[in-house]
Amino acid sequence: MTFSALFIQLLNGLAGASSLFLLAAGLSLIFGVTRIVNFAHGSFMMLVAYLAYSLIGRLGGSGVGYWGAVLLAALGVGSLGALVEATLLRRLYRAPELLQLIATFGIVLIMGDAVLHIWGAEDLLGPRAPGLQGTVSILGRAVPQYDLFLIACGPLVWLSIVFLLRRTRWGLLVRAASQDRVMTAALGVDQARLFSGVFFVGTMLAGLAGALQLPREPANLNIDLAVIADAFVVTVAGGLGSISGAFIAALIIGVVKALCIGVGEITLFGMTLALSKLTLVVEFMVMAIVLIVRPWGLLGRPPPASPGIELRELQQPPGRRFAFGVAAGLLLLVATGFVADEYTLVLLTEIAVFALFALSLQLLMGTGGMASFGHAAFLGSGAYAAALASRVLPMGWALLIAPLVAGALALFCGWFCVRLSGVYLAMLTLAFAQIVWSIVWQSDAVTGGSNGLVGIWPPAWLSSPQAYYLLCLALVAATILLLWRVSFSTFGYALRAARDSPLRAAACGIDVRRVRWVAFALAGAFAGFAGALYVYAKGSIAPEILAIPRSIDGLVIVLLGGLQALSGPLVGAAAFIGLQDTVARHTEYWRAFVGAAILAITLAFPAGIVGTLKHWLRRERT
Repeated sequence: MTFSALFIQLLNGLAGASSLFLLAAGLSLIFGVTRIVNFAHGSFMMLVAYLAYSLIGRLGGSGVGYWGAVLLAALGVGSLGALVEATLLRRLYRAPELLQLIATFGIVLIMGDAVLHIWGAEDLLGPRAPGLQGTVSILGRAVPQYDLFLIACGPLVWLSIVFLLRRTRWGLLVRAASQDRVMTAALGVDQARLFSGVFFVGTMLAGLAGALQLPREPANLNIDLAVIADAFVVTVAGGLGSISGAFIAALIIGVVKALCIGVGEITLFGMTLALSKLTLVVEFMVMAIVLIVRPWGLLGRPPPASPGIELRELQQPPGRRFAFGVAAGLLLLVATGFVADEYTLVLLTEIAVFALFALSLQLLMGTGGMASFGHAAFLGSGAYAAALASRVLPMGWALLIAPLVAGALALFCGWFCVRLSGVYLAMLTLAFAQIVWSIVWQSDAVTGGSNGLVGIWPPAWLSSPQAYYLLCLALVAATILLLWRVSFSTFGYALRAARDSPLRAAACGIDVRRVRWVAFALAGAFAGFAGALYVYAKGSIAPEILAIPRSIDGLVIVLLGGLQALSGPLVGAAAFIGLQDTVARHTEYWRAFVGAAILAITLAFPAGIVGTLKHWLRRERT
């Protein structure tokens, strides 16, 4: 590629980096003050893209009408963001970060179906911006004027935010709240108004990014989840709460992605590397490298070490009453296998598989205190390992190979991940998951690429839904009992000690990093076994099993059931999948109903279904 073509590609990457920075700046501002991991940030961007499209149609595509529509759309969604904060999220400020994440995911589902209902499923490409419709000749090549406009927008917005934060009283209060919210409140600052203002500015920036991107990319229903991952990457790589860090990270990612596209391929040591294939995950690779070298991001600050103990209820091994309940439930499920119809058996099989998947995630999150946004990588790697092994080996060997492959992958990823904590750890797991997804998606010769693999069925004696359900139930029950045993073993208590007070655990002789690393590998292996059972239940496998929504499903199931409840994942899987199936059969807007149910449960039952029931029972006894 010539220098001029590479330079033009670089300009295109800088234009994309500016749009990405606008989105990430709002997310970073919101997290820096409120500490909410706002998964709905991409949904606000999507909503503005559709709203701007409609307003431009009404106000006209002239200069005043077009730019007035862009401004009105951004201000309107900013106001909506402040309203969501005041009515919903304000109730969750004292809740764990993961519960806040699940609540905002419920908002994602609701807003997605609201947009579908109002604007339909078709992509909507906005008109070209007035006054910026031409091109400029640079190095003999035509460059769109609008791309140059976007390149200028990024630094201007960055400087404006820096000025707002450093030279205004509102910015002083925002910086104070981001440093110490308790002290800020003690000094008489109205935090409710401050947080609403921060949400207004943050969501308005997301809206501005969506409106400005409309002439380049059509408004579509996939924007929300597509951009939120990139926004999280920029925010975390730059350092949580650092606007300047987000700006630098967006520039780095935009330039690296442009170079991958522009260079195409390179030859090293006689091997040809197709850099263009890295564009799907290059931002996650950049973030992974940054977090491995600098665990708190480019311009972030390391969190202060806390020697104190986080007080939690001591979990005792389950007693006879719990064992009798489990035995009775298992007998009921076995009896159901002989009387239920095929559809119910397929549904119960899926619930059992995802209960095991969620329980493996609970070992990380509940017992180990390690949040993961990419646990589907191990579910999917186990599924693909079983699918590929089934071509040459019997089903029994495939079921054995799957957890070994997934466990080995988790062992590798965990070596890097367990060095981190909090959101940084969760985002690094997301980075590894996206890299694995990209490899599977682009390896057509091995994994079938986007088409996946089909024709993966159990042997003839297990071909009926009843037979496979009973086998799956037996295997899942045995594996869950093993997981519970691990959770209440000496290793399980060491893992809890590392979760609650790492410094004191280390002083007692516990190798905290090693314990967490082993737990990471075990959780990955159990998730891989669930993936193997899943692929034989479905008869096929596709890369979607490795995607972000599948990891979010696992988080939702765990938190709905109860993060610290032993049977929480079982109840959560039944509630989540059962709700999805019931609502989806009656309306195409089933995601909105599921999202509303998630919001209701997180607001009314923050301890989860099982945790809340246990609390009620204790209160009745006293």
